[in-house]
Amino acid sequence: MPNKDLQDKEYVLFRDFLEQQCGIVLGENKQYLVKSRLGPLMQRFSVASLSELVSKTLSPFERQLRSAVIDAMTTNETLWFRDTYPYELLKKQILPELEKTCRTVKIWSAASSSGQEPYSIAMTAMEYQQARPGAFSLGVNILGTDISNTMLEHCQRGEYDGLALSRGLSPERRSKFFEDSGKGMMRVKDPVRKNVSFRHLNLLDSYTLLGKFDIIFCRNVLIYFSADVKAKIIRQFAQSLNPKGYLFLGASESLSSVNSDFEMIRCNPGIIYRKKT
Repeated sequence: MPNKDLQDKEYVLFRDFLEQQCGIVLGENKQYLVKSRLGPLMQRFSVASLSELVSKTLSPFERQLRSAVIDAMTTNETLWFRDTYPYELLKKQILPELEKTCRTVKIWSAASSSGQEPYSIAMTAMEYQQARPGAFSLGVNILGTDISNTMLEHCQRGEYDGLALSRGLSPERRSKFFEDSGKGMMRVKDPVRKNVSFRHLNLLDSYTLLGKFDIIFCRNVLIYFSADVKAKIIRQFAQSLNPKGYLFLGASESLSSVNSDFEMIRCNPGIIYRKKT
């Protein structure tokens, strides 16, 4: 039977490695999370113990293993139209405002995970355009980025099983925006997929090559970073937004005392942040 014991010293070394590689802070006494996330990799990489797996991960020569470990530790489940209000704000307030600019609208989902967020954004934009024929004739382009190559491959396929589709997706939207792809899977229809692209990005790296955006979604992600890393990411978001661009954070996240480039706008419900200049 595989040995999933992990000594405190080994856990600390792994925790430091993870923070250095992708900014995620595990905190104290999260050995159980490491065990549950990395346990399935033991058989895949033919190691007999979690200690051995962690030891190999710390080696700079084990690139394939390192990539798999980061994938396992950074993958999070997500929902369609999570919390509802960001998508309602898009449709009722922000898209009408951006429609007046008469240009292509660019939206960035900065931690796209398995794709539900960027595709939900695309569906919202399509619903807006269908209600207002002629709106955004130059298009609405959505970019999804993630550190996990496994998740990005999943996003690009745009295929989901019944369980995934049951998490936040109404029957009406399922019928409207998905098609049967066989073997119990449903695929996002091409008119939605053509507006969404995906690429690999570590949020600790530069965003310069991505260009400028009108809206950035980075929801329920910053809670995993240290205060210094969080502040750095927010500064880079500000640089990546057009003047008066919008930033969506998770319901439990805040910019208070972190950055002065944004003004907080209280909505009913929810909060959004707008770049000052």
